[in-house]
Amino acid sequence: MVTGIGLDIVELGRIRRLDSRSAKFRERVLTENELLEYELLSAGRKTEFLASRFAAKEAFGKAKGTGIGRMCSFKDIEIRKDSNGKPSVFFRGQQDGLVSITHTKEYAAAQILLQS
Repeated sequence: MVTGIGLDIVELGRIRRLDSRSAKFRERVLTENELLEYELLSAGRKTEFLASRFAAKEAFGKAKGTGIGRMCSFKDIEIRKDSNGKPSVFFRGQQDGLVSITHTKEYAAAQILLQS
């Protein structure tokens, strides 16, 4: 049974500007594991990675019905890839839904589906 659906889209330019000012934005949004993955990427891919994780986490908060805040923080949510590159969403260490991530030259978007 579907218990929640969330969708979010962000402009890559906005994320690029936030990330270029300081590391604070990425450190607030990404978990330790995601930060390690981020550091291995080329400059162009870093923006796509950060934007897609931001969109996925915002979409997750919408699907949960809590938004991002005290009950569900960016650090509570982690997007992990399997050996084939398929992303999954984990909430507080437990796999908790399906995620689809996409991006173009200008936008990154993510959709979350939660099931019971």
